[in-house]
Amino acid sequence: MSVSCLFNVEVLTEFICIEVLDRMRPLTGHGRYVFPASKSIEKGDRPMSSGTMAAALRRLGYEQGSFTPHGFRSMASTILNDNGFLGDAIERQLAHVEGNKIRGIYNHAEHLELRREMMQWWGDWLDSLRS
Repeated sequence: MSVSCLFNVEVLTEFICIEVLDRMRPLTGHGRYVFPASKSIEKGDRPMSSGTMAAALRRLGYEQGSFTPHGFRSMASTILNDNGFLGDAIERQLAHVEGNKIRGIYNHAEHLELRREMMQWWGDWLDSLRS
């Protein structure tokens, strides 16, 4: 399963995530973003701001400055790298653009199968934290 991303990149998700996203639609509409800006819910043309996400983290009990919304991406990258996943696949999953311009021109690998395996591992790992 996949959902399209801003840069026309395949962002793979495990099946359970698709179910969660489908349950979000009645709350957030059928726009481009799963979490649209509150003033944009009907159109769904703008994402929720990082300030809104940071405020949500504070309401969940995280002290201001202790964790940021972008920190989840950093945490995922670190954990996936630490567990032996291919760095190129991780960067692609995070929709990062290749920093080396020459390599970016020639390398168009998507690593789809590896990314599927990686996202399944990630979902299983997150599930293991609940027990």
